[in-house]
Amino acid sequence: MTTATTRAADARTRPATVVILDFGAQYSQLIARRVREANVYSEILPHDAPWSEIAKREPVAIVLTGGPESTLADDALGIDPAVLTAGVPILGICYGMQLIARDLGGTLVASTHREFGAAALEIVAPSALTANIPERSRAWMSHGDTVAAPPPGFVTLARTARCAVAAIGDPVRKIFGVQFHPEVVHTEAGKTLIANFLHDVAGVAPAWKMDSFVDVTIAQIRAQVGDGRVICALSGGVDSAVAATLVARAIGTQLTCVFVDTGLLRAHEGDAVMAAFRDVLHLNVVRVDARDRFLARLAGIVDPEEKRIRIGHEFIAIFEEEAAKIPGVGFLVQGTLYPDVIESKTPGSKAGHKIKSHHNVGGLPEKMALALVEPLRALFKDEVREVGRVLGLPEHIVERQPFPGPGLAVRVLGEVNSDRLNTVRAADLIVTDEIEAATLSPRPWQYFAVLTPLQSVGVMGDGRTYANLVAVRAITSEDGMTADWARLPHELLERISTRIVNEVPGVNRIAYDITSKPPATVEWE
Repeated sequence: MTTATTRAADARTRPATVVILDFGAQYSQLIARRVREANVYSEILPHDAPWSEIAKREPVAIVLTGGPESTLADDALGIDPAVLTAGVPILGICYGMQLIARDLGGTLVASTHREFGAAALEIVAPSALTANIPERSRAWMSHGDTVAAPPPGFVTLARTARCAVAAIGDPVRKIFGVQFHPEVVHTEAGKTLIANFLHDVAGVAPAWKMDSFVDVTIAQIRAQVGDGRVICALSGGVDSAVAATLVARAIGTQLTCVFVDTGLLRAHEGDAVMAAFRDVLHLNVVRVDARDRFLARLAGIVDPEEKRIRIGHEFIAIFEEEAAKIPGVGFLVQGTLYPDVIESKTPGSKAGHKIKSHHNVGGLPEKMALALVEPLRALFKDEVREVGRVLGLPEHIVERQPFPGPGLAVRVLGEVNSDRLNTVRAADLIVTDEIEAATLSPRPWQYFAVLTPLQSVGVMGDGRTYANLVAVRAITSEDGMTADWARLPHELLERISTRIVNEVPGVNRIAYDITSKPPATVEWE
């Protein structure tokens, strides 16, 4: 097939694409997710991508994300000016709206009354963007700068009590902006607004499905790997299961899976992982007992960032050792998801703020002998589950609750050793057993125990104790980027507390974590 023929074929199969220009927003990939939920394909590019690079995607619409910086700063992040004159429909969100206002002649000011959290949004002018949105609804704000007056040709579409210009639009040029965040669940009509922009403003048909992602990804894996051999890091969770299955569909027997028993797993997890991947998914799996190695690497380490980095380095060392045993291995598959990437702030996220290093992203060494294959890097957890169903994975694997790659090392606050791991493992098993046996609606998305470094005085058997405090964490979430604490029944919490104190040696006090994300993260470290 000639190059010209290949390009013509690509053009015929390329889905209608929305390009999202990222200004370092924590929620940039959440915008992409909302676009995909509206059955439209999307790709994220850096905010400063030149128009020539954007044009290669033949975008049917462009979204400018929010970001942590100020558009009024001397070194404010910007876009190629050609973006605003290309005739492509544009939606600016938060920073993106402010950028549109600034660059097209509006008035932008540093607000004396910054706006964070829920706000009452009022629609003040009809538009295709706000069609079918109630006149008053709740929207989620997070901004310091404010648009005081929209640019020429724009009208104000919505306002809040603290923000007179909360949405703007130029229906002729099809350029719109919203000061609030329609991508987060806290904005009641957010999905409707995004769908309005895609389908009514930009005229994009809802034609893209997750089956399309699977087909495209399998083709990309084949192109990347060629006839090379590949090893896959298996943790036992849904992410690595889906990643391994995708790669296996792409390259078959060229794949060898490696399950590293770190000693940081939950009760009985190692045997369950091997049974699932070898007997259910029928993958070629090698089990490596590295419990002593990881404990030695973590000895005396209390800083959570250092824990994650050491774990990441040890994983890579083991995978490279195993790869050396197989002739021709040049690639390592990981089940990395987008929340891992955005919180770790990799070099590819130019404008983001680092939250914490994930062992499979920020914990990777600078030099590796293996090239990474990360087919899920642009997805959220619930999207990964959908991919798993498209691939035909069993439901008990698809619905496994999330478990951090560093394992119980980040659920033991402070030093990690065998005794402390045994304590948190036993407590975690009780939390899991009780929550899974309960009838709950909604069911928590994730639940676990944390061993804190705190000890407190207690009374057991008429005697004084000075023992450990265990925290219990249960959350509800759609994607892991935002989460709320689960409202577990008091009777269930009582059973969990009573069992842990009675059945786990060295624990005399239980606390329940009632913090959302943000401001907290899901894990304590």
